[in-house]
Amino acid sequence: MLGNTTKTYAAFADQVLEMESLGYLEMVKSKGRNHHTPSLAYQYKINKGKLNKEYHQELQRYRLKLHDGINLDAYFNLDRTTWKHDLPYLEKIHQYIVKNGFPLEDAAAPERSFELVRDEKWIVEQKGSEILNRIGLWEQFRILPVSDPLMFAINPLMIHQQTQLHLIVENKTTYQGLLPVIMKTDFSTLIYGSGNKIVKSIENFTSQYPIEANHIFYYFGDLDQSGITIWNSLNKRQTAIPAYPFYHACLSKPRAYGKTNQRPNEAALNEFLTFFNEEQQIQINELLSKGAYYPQEVLKTKELQHIWEDAEWTR
Repeated sequence: MLGNTTKTYAAFADQVLEMESLGYLEMVKSKGRNHHTPSLAYQYKINKGKLNKEYHQELQRYRLKLHDGINLDAYFNLDRTTWKHDLPYLEKIHQYIVKNGFPLEDAAAPERSFELVRDEKWIVEQKGSEILNRIGLWEQFRILPVSDPLMFAINPLMIHQQTQLHLIVENKTTYQGLLPVIMKTDFSTLIYGSGNKIVKSIENFTSQYPIEANHIFYYFGDLDQSGITIWNSLNKRQTAIPAYPFYHACLSKPRAYGKTNQRPNEAALNEFLTFFNEEQQIQINELLSKGAYYPQEVLKTKELQHIWEDAEWTR
């Protein structure tokens, strides 16, 4: 057993001493060295400058080796582990570009993923999209988002207008309640948001509704922490005005209680409140601070319909 231990230590010590001689490890002199043979320092510090220098030199070599379209700038500010993880994929992307050039037609993420790295799940499930964005090639590879189709009804009377209004509602009950009067409104579409799904599915709007116009979106969801967070996430992707006539009507109704597990999003709330007057801002803040909320269903079908038909929607 002793012999095995000696061999293990000797092999380890040889590797450490080689790293020390190359300058990657520096002995902490105040700690001294042990009395084994070969002798190692009790404490080392890593020479990060030398490591980074060699890493950056490696990146420079690959700049010359890989296709000009692959931008490696981001890696100079990332650790070497990320670079080593990404490199096999970068080489496959390089080979694809050299052989095929950049694609001329759009393709779904799984299809493009398989073309690039022979793995249909790479872009969506294995952070391939992050790598493509990191090297500045997401747009060039013309990747269609993988998301549920956008669900909406069309008002044929309004689809030729230069400015078109679109109402997104969070819940199915509200969608079904409003649908019968869509042709009595100035809106071109009524969109079913299906909770958080709208954040992704809104990306399909242009392809599913390819009509050139000035499109203005309104959003109506539950007046609670979750509903406000959904609106905020959507608004970052597609500007959507809170459908204030509906929210104003909610504020005059009896409050509901019970959603105690929702996480507040202060930034989302602050942005949402800018669409309301001072009195209403106080009312909404008080509502949420007490754990109360307004579900969309607090407005009955007839009231929903009257608001949608009669409210002033542009300002």
